[in-house]
Amino acid sequence: MNAVVALPSRNGGFEEGPEMSILSSAAAIADHALHKERPYWHPYAAGIGLGLVLLLAFVIVGRGLGASGAFSSLVATVVHAVAPAHAESNAFYGEYLGDGSKSPLLDWLVFEVMGVFAGGFLSGALAGRLRITVEKGPRISTPGRLMLAFLGGFIMGVGAKLARGCTSGQGLTGGALLSVGGWAFMLCVFAGAYATAYFVRRQWI
Repeated sequence: MNAVVALPSRNGGFEEGPEMSILSSAAAIADHALHKERPYWHPYAAGIGLGLVLLLAFVIVGRGLGASGAFSSLVATVVHAVAPAHAESNAFYGEYLGDGSKSPLLDWLVFEVMGVFAGGFLSGALAGRLRITVEKGPRISTPGRLMLAFLGGFIMGVGAKLARGCTSGQGLTGGALLSVGGWAFMLCVFAGAYATAYFVRRQWI
């Protein structure tokens, strides 16, 4: 079945093209829509959406949001596969291994983080932002930016375990529950971020 359709033009608009199949034209329009970069959400709208997600998590699964626990479950599983005796005798790994009746990967946080990856990918595709890039300022090299990102992630991971939670578990979920530890955690996060920002500002400006 053929039809005259409007095709995406080079300047971002649409222009009338030759006859082609409906399927081909739909694919062309979809490709144009996916690759046209859309603006970010307003931060207040995104914050309201995140709050509703947290509320639904409590209503549906009876648990709040988190992230670092999923990676701890993954590490415990890998260590147990490589050195089971060591993992079973270690108090930290034992907390995630439990009595051995089920895999540590069968945990709510593991599935939640998998959903975050899938949702982020879908969101990026719909917003036309699927591309490999390194976000950085003009005065820092790509290796330097990646090194600082890895170092920051490592410090954050260690801090999350010492604080018994990350910005999702302690900050978002703990803050919503009016936990003293959660609010103290977030105050320290912001204080640390502002204290460090001056020394790493060349990443962005």
